[in-house]
Parts: sequence; C-alpha cells; structure tokens
Amino acid sequence: LNSEFCFILKVPFESEDNQGIVYAWVGRASDPDEAKLAEDILNTMFDASYSKQVINEGEEPENFFWVGIGAQKPYDDDAEYMKHTRLFRCSNEKGYFAVTEKCSDFCQDDLADDDIMLLDNGQEVYMWVGTQTSQVEIKLSLKACQVYIQHTRSKEHERPRRLRLVRKGNEQRAFTRCFHAWSTFRQAPA
Repeated sequence: LNSEFCFILKVPFESEDNQGIVYAWVGRASDPDEAKLAEDILNTMFDASYSKQVINEGEEPENFFWVGIGAQKPYDDDAEYMKHTRLFRCSNEKGYFAVTEKCSDFCQDDLADDDIMLLDNGQEVYMWVGTQTSQVEIKLSLKACQVYIQHTRSKEHERPRRLRLVRKGNEQRAFTRCFHAWSTFRQAPA
C-alpha cells in the first residue's frame, strides 16, 4: 500500500452463494480521478456474487481487509520517488555492450538473471546484479553507472545520487518499492 495510490483487493470466500468481497482502497493522498477509476473498476469487473466496498485509508475494517492483505504492516505514505524512478538494462547479449531504458511500466519480471539493471529512484542509483552475469558485464555496467551519476549531477545538482550494489535475492525495501507487487523470485521449472 501507499497513501498516494488506490488499490483493489479481492478476498475470496469458501461459500456457494457469496464468492467473496472486493475492496477499493483509496489512499488519502491519491488523485481523485484515480479514486473514481478504482471505484469504476470495482463496479464493472466484479459481478454480484462478490460484495463490493470502497474504503478510505484509515477506515479499513478489521476483519477481512487486513486478513486478505496478509496482515497490517507499515507502508509508504508518499511516492515522491515514483516521479524520478527509471530502470535501465545493461547487457552485452548482442556482442556489444548497451544500456537501454525499460518502459516506465516496469515490473520485477524485467530483472533478468543474465543482465545487470540500473535503477534510479531520484536519491540512489542501484546496480542490480543477476545471478548469471559475466565479469565483463559487471565492469562495463559499473562504468555506465558512474557515467550516469556524473550526468545526473550536472543536470540535477540538487539531487545527487549515490551508487548502491544489489544482488538478486538481497534487495532492500528502497529498491523493491519501485516495483509493483514485489514477491519472491519464481524458480524456473526443472
């Protein structure tokens, strides 16, 4: 959860006549248009076999909401970092080293084991290292990160970035919160 966004939570029941409840959670700092869209999704995507409820942040029912989300835990109340977040892929798969920016709608699945990813959240630049990257890619990516940080210093001197190294499986919260629905990495079928 994040106070600047709205979320849809579907809590299934084991009942014949009522399949469950669907909540549209409206963060207190969310855009009113986003709140309206969440309510529209709630009303159009789920049939009458689901109970539907729009709830504002701080008014969550104790019963199904927190149980359905997996327990009440601390969450961010601002998303300033989302205004600055960018993800780049560093790879030499084509026979030459290239750094390419991923689209703004990136997710955890974009983190490839055989690549290095560069994540800028406006305060720090993370060099994420997959488990199957080569030493050549690591050296070239480190240099690319240094060049990127120098470039951002010249363009945004009021927001100097620090470089952080992140290995797959050891991601910090400041890194994972830039990806929607972060979870444990899926294992390839054997």
